Amino acid sequence: MIEEANMASEKQRAAARKNIKKASVAARKKRTVAHLPKKTRTALAKQANKVKRQKAAKKS
Repeated sequence: MIEEANMASEKQRAAARKNIKKASVAARKKRTVAHLPKKTRTALAKQANKVKRQKAAKKS
């Protein structure tokens, strides 16, 4: 029986799923962006909107 070396074991996949769940819970709990200064949040939002508009313009 030949097994591919680059395949993750079931144990590794389970650990990865667990890590993803933990990370998403931590991200929701920390709400990093919400704790930034208002000025920084505004700048981030403006930058995000700019990129969104650029992507929309490329599509059409």
